[in-house]
Amino acid sequence: MRTVYLNGDYLPETEAKVSIFDRGFLMADGVYEVTSVLDGKLIDFAGHAVRLERSLSELDMRSPISMDDLLEVHRELVRLNEIEEGMVYLQITRGAPNDRDFAYPPAETEPTIVLFTQNKPGLANSPAALKGMKVISIPDARWGRRDIKTVQLLYPSMGKMMAKAAGCDDAWMVEDGAVTEGTSNNAYIVKGNTIITRQLSNDILHGITRAAVLRFAKEAQMKVEERAFTIAEAQEADEAFITSASTFVMPVVEIDGTALGDGTPGPVAARLREIYLEESRKTAV
Repeated sequence: MRTVYLNGDYLPETEAKVSIFDRGFLMADGVYEVTSVLDGKLIDFAGHAVRLERSLSELDMRSPISMDDLLEVHRELVRLNEIEEGMVYLQITRGAPNDRDFAYPPAETEPTIVLFTQNKPGLANSPAALKGMKVISIPDARWGRRDIKTVQLLYPSMGKMMAKAAGCDDAWMVEDGAVTEGTSNNAYIVKGNTIITRQLSNDILHGITRAAVLRFAKEAQMKVEERAFTIAEAQEADEAFITSASTFVMPVVEIDGTALGDGTPGPVAARLREIYLEESRKTAV
């Protein structure tokens, strides 16, 4: 049975309880982060901590824990649950006032903080990375502040199910004719020697893995162009891929039924995955 963390206590998962008045439950009034674990160590924790603080700030929400203490909680959960490869999920909500109200509760209301681990053996050597993903395109019907990593995940969940119903693995969301991102990842195409991905704005999540991969790509003398692209442009690309904390770099081999290249993962995605895993392991904590 997993040990989880709730509001300062380490508990068996069956004993962890949250109030029915918690605003995360009632209003999706909360933020989250997911940090990957490889070799029993945390990947890019500092990046996730910085983004967490930004998300909290954007929602005028205070943190119930310092970032140094949060690191120790992550490490302790990894130790207690004997995670070698997997993830640590963190969620902070505005807390549980005494009743439901659209207005924010009083400032002294204690935020709720929850962390739990997910054991994922074989995370780094995923067979999917050798096979590649198939994606469909769907309209982007989310709210406008996708840069804040909130727990408002209903539409991305619907997108995953639309993809599943179409016999595919994921969906790329499209707004004003251009791809924003995947349901839980950033999207990229490769044309010639150029990696193309949408520029940072409120329209997409500022991916921690995205930042690392683009940095590694530039260090490896790969050309990076940050701009919007269309589904038609993506279908004509040499290759495509996604990045996220839980998939690292994952090739995309088909978009809306059109195979990219010869329908197998391309060399750029494969090389970036290799570099990312190698470099991230070096700096893991």
